[in-house]
Amino acid sequence: MVYSLSSLSSIFYQPCGPLRIKLPRRCSLGLVLLFQEPQSSSYRFSPRPPRRAASFSLNFARSFSQFHLPQSCKTEGPSLHHFAAQAAVFASETQPDPTPTSEALPKGRIYHETYGCQMNINDMEIVLSIMKKAGYDEVVDVPESAEIIFINTCAIRDNAEQRVWQRLNYFWFLKRHWKSNVEIGRSQSLHPPKVVVLGCMAERLKDKILDADKMVDVVCGPDAYRDLPRLLEEVDYGQKGINTLLSLEETYADISPVRISKSSVAAFVSVMRGCNNMCSFCIVPFTRGRERSRPVESIVREVAELWKEGVKEVTLLGQNVNSYNDTSVTEQETDSGTNWKFSDGFSSMCKVKKMGLRFADLLDRLATEFPEMRFRYTSPHPKDFPDELLKVMRDRYNICKSIHLPAQTGSSTVLERMRRGYTREAYLDLVLKIRQILPDVGISSDFICGFCGETEEEHKDTLTLLKEVGYDMAYMFAYSMREKTHAHRNYVDDVPETVKQRRLTELIETFRESTGQRYDSQIGTVQLVLVEGPNRRAPETELIGKSDRGHRVSFTNLPLPDRDAYDGKRNPKVGDYVEVQILRSTRASLYGEALAITKLSSFYNNMLHEAVACVNRN
Repeated sequence: MVYSLSSLSSIFYQPCGPLRIKLPRRCSLGLVLLFQEPQSSSYRFSPRPPRRAASFSLNFARSFSQFHLPQSCKTEGPSLHHFAAQAAVFASETQPDPTPTSEALPKGRIYHETYGCQMNINDMEIVLSIMKKAGYDEVVDVPESAEIIFINTCAIRDNAEQRVWQRLNYFWFLKRHWKSNVEIGRSQSLHPPKVVVLGCMAERLKDKILDADKMVDVVCGPDAYRDLPRLLEEVDYGQKGINTLLSLEETYADISPVRISKSSVAAFVSVMRGCNNMCSFCIVPFTRGRERSRPVESIVREVAELWKEGVKEVTLLGQNVNSYNDTSVTEQETDSGTNWKFSDGFSSMCKVKKMGLRFADLLDRLATEFPEMRFRYTSPHPKDFPDELLKVMRDRYNICKSIHLPAQTGSSTVLERMRRGYTREAYLDLVLKIRQILPDVGISSDFICGFCGETEEEHKDTLTLLKEVGYDMAYMFAYSMREKTHAHRNYVDDVPETVKQRRLTELIETFRESTGQRYDSQIGTVQLVLVEGPNRRAPETELIGKSDRGHRVSFTNLPLPDRDAYDGKRNPKVGDYVEVQILRSTRASLYGEALAITKLSSFYNNMLHEAVACVNRN
């Protein structure tokens, strides 16, 4: 009887909903079986019950239709012993065989593509970490072998969106014609791939993307990546998965990104998300949301993990990275422009209500705790360069002397229409201050030509700014109107495309004339180069890396003395710091003679000792 009752209990607790069994009226036994849900906090209601529920009901009915009551039962009903014995039979037939976790089928292989800025690269690493935790741990190199295709998108310019649409068309082809693609060997996926659009374009064009002839299965915005496993499950039930809600708090601070390029000696670390600047041309506040910063401690932990993995250079990321403001530990009421200091002559439409640890505090902490690691950052706004930040960069040798300073235009009237919060004169004053505090700094910038209403005179103001500043690098684009922006609501995109392209050509030519002088100024100097790998133009004989200012430097791969090893010579390897004397330059790179392998701290300590000795001699 004990065995029979245990068999009944195994039926009672099947998660298949209620089931009532009614015996013939002349039998004296009336039995009601109520199948209860398991008492588990992890149980999640599924909109579609498991298929075994239907087969269970069918087997149950068949069992009772084939169950022949003994003669005595016709008057008194069957005993519980007879019923329990029969129940044990069909219970054993319907119980699924437990499958060991190690033998569970993989959930699906992932293929990913990323377009746009470094933030998108870092976001994809966050996505892969979330998916790995959910059981999707296999990544493939080609979309034809994937069951899940991620495409991380950029909405800053129309050109980037057009490239994404082209790729989506191909992914749709892989999905729509999956059977024939498998038959001819084009595809190796186990089922038609699920196509997932991530990032800024997902938020901006969610309705258009989902309506595009079943081209996309899931649309997920930058603040909803934690929801991806659930969204993919909805697709299994025939639903479209969508979550593009923006957050005031999400920073993914607790997630350790899965590095896409594990062999690289450089890595990205996101320190803040969103933007409050509301420039009239920019879509970022509408696709990335308001600013919020990660706690300093979480950033330090992530950098410490990267150091253990052999990373030698970290780039700190944020849509407005130098407005970093960690209020998680300490905060105080502040008044923008008083406690919260902007660059001289700059202003902001958004007021800072609470002030915590600022970007200078973060940089100083990281540079102090990791003395053999280089730090860069992008992308900043010119308004957030108070003197404290520039002095930290000067005093810490492992903070690269390279500043991205987006001007966008050289015309004060266009800057006003762009709602940038500064004038041409204020920008030039900031450049002068930067070079006074950091004499050997490299400066890069962004420029937009053909913004709404831009005249020829305003365009010429940008050309003269390029010549006056002298940039090491510049990113230049023709203006592309974005929906939802202030410019879209208030201005007219009235500069013809042919004029935009002609002005863009003039910008590029002017930049090339001036940038050559910046590279030529490095000839004869000794630069510390972080080796990144073979030079693709001469992979057998040359190595290439970046200098402190971000210049590409190549040199011949020969055995060199190691200043900190004292055991003869060896060839430099990826991740080494190498002293290189610059011999010649082009407009985009430098070439030099390698002198020695060294450590980051040793190189700058030697420079300091030599400078002190030179002063004493004089």
